[in-house]
Amino acid sequence: ATAAPEIGGLHYNQANEIQAMDLAAQEKLPADHWWIDAGWYPCHGNWYNVGTWQEDPTEFPDGLRTVTDHARSLGMKQILWFEPERVTPGSELDLQHPEWLIRLPGQDNRLFNLGLPAAREFLTDLISQRITEYGVDLYRQDFNFDPLPYWRSQDAPDRQGLTEIKYVEGLLAFWDALRARHPGMFIDCCASGGRRNDLEVLRRAVPLLQSDYRFEPNGTQGHNYGVALWMPYHGTGGPDHYGDDAAYLYRSHMGPCHAFGPDRDDPRMNLGLLNRLASEERQVQPYYFGDYYPLTPWSLDNGAWMAWQYDRPDLSSGIVQAFRRAGSAELSRTFRLAGLDAQSVYRLRDFDTGRDTTHTGAELMGTGLTITLNHKPGSGLLLYRRLGPAPVPRSPRAATPG
Repeated sequence: ATAAPEIGGLHYNQANEIQAMDLAAQEKLPADHWWIDAGWYPCHGNWYNVGTWQEDPTEFPDGLRTVTDHARSLGMKQILWFEPERVTPGSELDLQHPEWLIRLPGQDNRLFNLGLPAAREFLTDLISQRITEYGVDLYRQDFNFDPLPYWRSQDAPDRQGLTEIKYVEGLLAFWDALRARHPGMFIDCCASGGRRNDLEVLRRAVPLLQSDYRFEPNGTQGHNYGVALWMPYHGTGGPDHYGDDAAYLYRSHMGPCHAFGPDRDDPRMNLGLLNRLASEERQVQPYYFGDYYPLTPWSLDNGAWMAWQYDRPDLSSGIVQAFRRAGSAELSRTFRLAGLDAQSVYRLRDFDTGRDTTHTGAELMGTGLTITLNHKPGSGLLLYRRLGPAPVPRSPRAATPG
C-alpha cells in the first residue's frame, strides 16, 4: 500500500514505513517527527496484546533502527509507542515476571506494579535500553485500562489507597529516571487519549493526543477551546484525508502539536493545498504559547461560530482563528480582541485573501474585528503585528489675523 500509516497502528512494517516516509518527502510534506504507534512489537496481529517490548522480527527484518535512522536521514525525529503498565497473557513480562503483576479474576489484562522498586528498576532498564537501541527521540506511553480495581484488590478495607499511592509515586519515578538517562527526550502521556493530565504528570510529560475523539472538526474545536485554558501544550490527531473542506478541517486541528497521516492515494486529497495549510501552521505555531483569549462562548452547536485569539506581548503580535460551522446562517461575526495596546497601530494579514489591513488597538478592542466567511463550513486565520504608535490627531489651528 502507498498510503501513509495511520496513527492507530496495526499497519507497521519496515517496507511500508520506509515507503511512506519517502512518499512524504517526495511530496514535501513538512514534519518534525515520524510517529510509529501501537503494533510494531510481536502482537499476533492485534496491537492490544502487549508485554513483549522488542520489534517484531518478521515485520522489521533489519531491525526497527533501520526505520528510525531513515526518518532521521529525512530530517525527522522518531516517536515510538509503548504501553508498559498493561500486560497480556503469554507476553514476555507475563511469562518471565508474574510476581510483579497484579491480576483480577476474569480479566486478561494484568497491571505491572510500578509500586515495587525491583519491578520499576527492571522496567526502567528495559525501556531505557529500547529507547537507545531503537533511536527514540520522543517516548510515547499509553495506558488503556482502569487500574483502580487492581489497586484496591491489594489493600485491606481499612488500608485502601496505599497500593495506589506507591504505584503513582513509582510511575513518576519511572519517568524521572527515563528523563535523567535521556536528557532532552520528551515524554508523551496518552492514556486512551488525554486522560492522565494531572499537575505531576504535566511536569514531566505532554499529551500529543488530547483525546481519542479525533477527526471530527466541531469536537476538536471544542477540545482546543477548553484545553487551552489549562495547558499550553497539547496535541491533536488529524484525519488521513483533506478534501473539499480541507482548510476548515485542517485548521480545526491546528495547535501546538498536530499529528497527521495523509493518504496520498485518496482521490479527495489535495497535497498542494495541504502543503499550504501546513506552511500556515508553521508560521502561527509559536503563538499557541502566548496569552489565550476565547472570543466566543464554548459550543458544539453546528449552527454556531467558534473563535479565539492568541497574543504574544513579547513579539507584539498574535493570531485570530474563527470557524463558521456548517449550519451557521451568519455570514459575518465581529469579535473584540484583547491584550492589545489601544494607542498602537496593527497590521492584519488574512491568510486566505493575502490582504493586509491596518487598525488601531482601540478599534480592535472596542468596535472589534469583523470576519466574513462566505463558505460554510468555513474558517478564517489572521496574523496581526504591532507597527507602532497610532498617529496623534492634529488639532485645528485657528486663523491668525493679518
